[in-house]
Amino acid sequence: MLWIISEQTRSPQVTMPEPHWKMRKSFSRSTLRGQKGFSEIDLKLEMVSQDALRRTLFPLGGLTKHFVKKIAAENRLHHVLQKKESMGICFVGKRNFENFILQYLQPRPGKFISIEDNRVLGTHKGWFLYTLGQRARIGGLREPWYVVEKDGTKGDVFVAPRTDHPALYRDLLRTSRVHWIAEEPPAALVRDKMMECHFRFRHQMALVPCVLTLNQDGTVWVTAVKAVRALAPGQFAVFYKGDECLGSGKILRLGPSAYILQKGKSKSRVSTEGPSDGPGGGPGLGPTL
Repeated sequence: MLWIISEQTRSPQVTMPEPHWKMRKSFSRSTLRGQKGFSEIDLKLEMVSQDALRRTLFPLGGLTKHFVKKIAAENRLHHVLQKKESMGICFVGKRNFENFILQYLQPRPGKFISIEDNRVLGTHKGWFLYTLGQRARIGGLREPWYVVEKDGTKGDVFVAPRTDHPALYRDLLRTSRVHWIAEEPPAALVRDKMMECHFRFRHQMALVPCVLTLNQDGTVWVTAVKAVRALAPGQFAVFYKGDECLGSGKILRLGPSAYILQKGKSKSRVSTEGPSDGPGGGPGLGPTL
């Protein structure tokens, strides 16, 4: 629960605890992530302009969600207490996501293909219905398979048989031009063209140590210290230095998966040692960098 209002907006007439509660003015150069329960602030504010931040107030101050619900109970706002948390796309509601999307997009049938042996496992109604990392429910198969790559041209969705399959893990990505909350890249990044920091791309996920490499066009390469599961183009990588949220960039390109890298090393050994009777390359080696 996060309210963001302008200085001209009036807050609701609700009895608030004193003297601990106070309206909080936004930080003018960045936002902080230190308070427990406030990680959602970063993922809402990392794209806000500096000019807007200077005019933003947070009527909940430093209160946690649990304490705000206690205030609601004391003021008999039962509809607030009974409302369930929204973890999906709020405007879709309880409708079937696939049916909802297909009301607006024409089906584009394609195949589910095993990343390991190119075997066709089933069919689907459109590659755009799936995101990397999610379980693909394939008719006739009991065991779970997970989406690891998508081919928008052919319409194929590549899947792997385990939730921890190496094809789901990558340690390299490139973003769009980064929106820095302080309006300019950190001095250390400008000076050295590289900087250690942390990033996340999903709400409430643990921060991932990484190294940023600044490009001339304002985009950055992000190299994670450890491979991360289910990175996907279109998501936003949000960057942190200590408790400070620095800004974000939209993920445009991904490096090869751990599975492809392992496969490449294996092929390299084979070519060094001699020819092999094994099958040729599997589906795509991932995006070229």
